[in-house]
Amino acid sequence: MIPALIAMWLVDRLDAKRPEPMSLRVRVAVFGALSVIPAIIIELVLSSTLGAKLGPEFTYQGASFHAFVVAAAVEEACKILMVYWMVWRRPEFDERMDGIVYAARAGLGFALVENVMYLFGQDTIGGQLELWMMRAFLAVPGHAIWTGMIGALAARKRFDGRGLGLIGGYLLAVAFHGAYDCTVFMQAPLKFEGHFTASKLMILGPIVLTIIGFFVLRGMAKVALTLDDADAARAAAAHAHAQAQLVAQMPPMPGPAPLG
Repeated sequence: MIPALIAMWLVDRLDAKRPEPMSLRVRVAVFGALSVIPAIIIELVLSSTLGAKLGPEFTYQGASFHAFVVAAAVEEACKILMVYWMVWRRPEFDERMDGIVYAARAGLGFALVENVMYLFGQDTIGGQLELWMMRAFLAVPGHAIWTGMIGALAARKRFDGRGLGLIGGYLLAVAFHGAYDCTVFMQAPLKFEGHFTASKLMILGPIVLTIIGFFVLRGMAKVALTLDDADAARAAAAHAHAQAQLVAQMPPMPGPAPLG
């Protein structure tokens, strides 16, 4: 749980100027964690139907299907639907940066539960530590980055009418998430065919994709913060101007009554 909780704290720091209500941030993270349940059900159905026809995960076609469809498409849909359901129409969602904060928190709630499930599946302490390290620095940030991209692009479309929007952000997240998982799943068929060097090199895929995704989301966050700050400055100036006009329109205070 620790990597996901630390990542939530880091995401919150990005929105330190005008933070979202803590109760709502916690609620989104909790429902992001609960989105694991429908994700597992849908993934099992897809694996037992379409996945069974395409082949197991240790084949190239099976690995690709499970990476892009079973894992990426299903999980990103479940996470962002929780965000849409919980906060999209709420008045607190009033800035572009809010899309990143809420979406990243939903992704991290999902990653928290997924971490626990994967670690319980390891039989040795050594296996748990190795898996924990890999997920702490790659999969956990990955879930925040992928879903954060959807939130960023959906919010930009909502407030500015520009960009890829919710659907485009979802497809971008699925592309990153699917490519990440594909480089992991492809290691098995490569080993079966004797391509051991290529299989080992595939581990570079998650690292490179996480770094690229980080810089992409950071760029989106910078744009969101810049535009939000400009809106806040204009709103403050308009409020000050309205206050000044109100004062100017007030009748003068009566002077002291004459003595005598």
